[in-house]
Amino acid sequence: MVDKTSGVPVHRQVAADLRERITAGEYAPGDKLPSERAMIETYGVSRLTIREALSILRAEGVVVTEHGRGVFVRPPASIQRLSRSRLSRAARAENKGAFLADAAAQGFTPSSSVRVRFEPADERAAGHLGIQPGDEVTVRDRVMRADGLVVQLAVSRLPRTFTRGTAIEEVDTGPGGAYARLEEAGHTIGHYAEHVGSRMPTPEEASALQLGQGIPVITVTRVAYREDGTPLEMNDMVLPADRYELTYEWAAE
Repeated sequence: MVDKTSGVPVHRQVAADLRERITAGEYAPGDKLPSERAMIETYGVSRLTIREALSILRAEGVVVTEHGRGVFVRPPASIQRLSRSRLSRAARAENKGAFLADAAAQGFTPSSSVRVRFEPADERAAGHLGIQPGDEVTVRDRVMRADGLVVQLAVSRLPRTFTRGTAIEEVDTGPGGAYARLEEAGHTIGHYAEHVGSRMPTPEEASALQLGQGIPVITVTRVAYREDGTPLEMNDMVLPADRYELTYEWAAE
């Protein structure tokens, strides 16, 4: 399986063979790969070569190493983020909006910790919110957990002109969350826009989300708009790519 005359580095050949076996299902998600000793015998290469091959697969997010246990094929995403009705008024009325909707659909126990602060809007926030840089915004900084595991970091920013005197400036916004409080204050939400991207995490994000080496994050920036088109909220979310699947549905036109 290893051709030392091919010109392709041997550790890359080993990584390619393991990757193909994983793709073919010989090693399923969650399966433990053979030990280093077994792979040394199988491929006829050195321990260093095996470790270099596994390092490539870890960097690609194909496998994870559990210290003291071995190397495992990375499981598929465990949380499906459904776009269909997670932000509907009906879901909010049942206190099952957004993250709580994902929990209700998939049976995990949600929890979160929240910090509220106030700050001047930077250029980016001002652009999304249609305000001037330096205008005061209310910031809701949240850490979201599923069965105790951190699965999402979310930071919402809202012009303080819309939040002053409401429960949005409290840790607990009450049933239905911030969107319900906005609508109670007369700001009926007309539509949302989400901008989705991906990147490698910052050191702080990797620590908070307990990410292994090579695992990227999904970034989602959602802007909520009032019926007249006025931006009400910008929410920046960071989700571990190995724990989330984003599902979108829309009607054909």
